[in-house]
Amino acid sequence: MTYIVTDNCIACKYTDCVEVCPVDCFYEGENMLVIHPDECIDCGVCEPECPADAIRPDTEPYMEKWVEFNRKYSESWPVIITKKDQLPDAEALDGVANKLETHFSEQPGEGG
Repeated sequence: MTYIVTDNCIACKYTDCVEVCPVDCFYEGENMLVIHPDECIDCGVCEPECPADAIRPDTEPYMEKWVEFNRKYSESWPVIITKKDQLPDAEALDGVANKLETHFSEQPGEGG
């Protein structure tokens, strides 16, 4: 099992999770985070830290595409280990449907 980030993170990008990760397996895109599924040690400490409920175990139904999504972007985005402010519209966009189609950016974040 591994934990992965889903589309609930898109356009929110809360970073509370990165501070508690013992293996630094979070990677930063312009408007979301991902977890490298091969680096995650399945400890689960990040999941309850996410205000957007965007971190899920890969054992839940329909998570296969998110495992590959997280793998793809974690291999090109920079690692993030320091908490930052969430995006300005995070609260308003939390829970909005279809954010992958309407709000996702492939651009890397700054990392750090």
